[in-house]
Amino acid sequence: MKKMMIATLVLMLIGLVAGVFFFEMSSTPPGPNQTTEKPDTQESVQSQPSPLQPIYVDDPIGYSLQHDQLQITYSNGDEWAEVPIEKETLFEGEYSGDEQELIQNSFILTRDRAAFLYADDSSTGSVDSAYGKSIKLIYSLDKGKTWENAVVTEQYPPIRFRKVEFINESFGYVIVSGDRTMSQEWTTVYLTDDGGKTWRETAHPDVTRLLYDGGFVDEQTGFLSFGILNPVEPDLHITLDGGKSWSKANIEMPETYHNIFVMAEVPFKEEDHLAVYLNQGPNGDYKGGRIKGKFISYDHGQSWTFSEEAQPDETD
Repeated sequence: MKKMMIATLVLMLIGLVAGVFFFEMSSTPPGPNQTTEKPDTQESVQSQPSPLQPIYVDDPIGYSLQHDQLQITYSNGDEWAEVPIEKETLFEGEYSGDEQELIQNSFILTRDRAAFLYADDSSTGSVDSAYGKSIKLIYSLDKGKTWENAVVTEQYPPIRFRKVEFINESFGYVIVSGDRTMSQEWTTVYLTDDGGKTWRETAHPDVTRLLYDGGFVDEQTGFLSFGILNPVEPDLHITLDGGKSWSKANIEMPETYHNIFVMAEVPFKEEDHLAVYLNQGPNGDYKGGRIKGKFISYDHGQSWTFSEEAQPDETD
């Protein structure tokens, strides 16, 4: 009996010593050459791309060029649709920006239509791609679920100015200029009557000055405004036959505003007439350089008379 009690005490003592030993080993911090395993969740989080931040066109509609891919959202960035084109094709031609935002007027992004002008190598082997690119329009009518591609023109010199717009579901226009040499360039207008599926080239205006802006107020009436380098007077041209012919509009400038209001913006419909704002150009200094002159026309834009001075916030 006595021997059993002694054996039991020895076993208890051995267990106590072993427990203390293993406790000390587990609580000792790792040495300089020791490593501890960490969960790989942090690595997986860091490898994920940063969330897209919309550039808003009209809240909640916006787009993103992050990760070198054009994507659009109609839900404040909660859901995105990828536009199946290469980012660099959106900036082809004479462009020197940082490519962080799309070129103004080169796209449409509304609830009913998403459309983007771009240029890439011609789709036909018969065109010399060294001279120019094919100008195309990629568009969607279902918020980016499906996309269609349309060729605006098979070949065009390196483009400087570019603009696309639709005034209704079927009629739209593309205005481009290119092949710039010093202060001269080529300007071309293309029209569509089937929502952008096919495009036709209009007659060329007899002007080679640098294009400032242009647009249509209806299917027949369109305007082109020229002169961006040291303009001294507005140079507005008009078509009343859907681009079959162009002529220079007559702007009756009051003596007070000679050499002040020198660049015509795109005319627009207002009540029973047309209206247009004339700005002061890049070098204007009249009343701070931001005041514009408002002119109106009652003959579909062929002639214009002065109406009033307009503050900047009235013309935005």
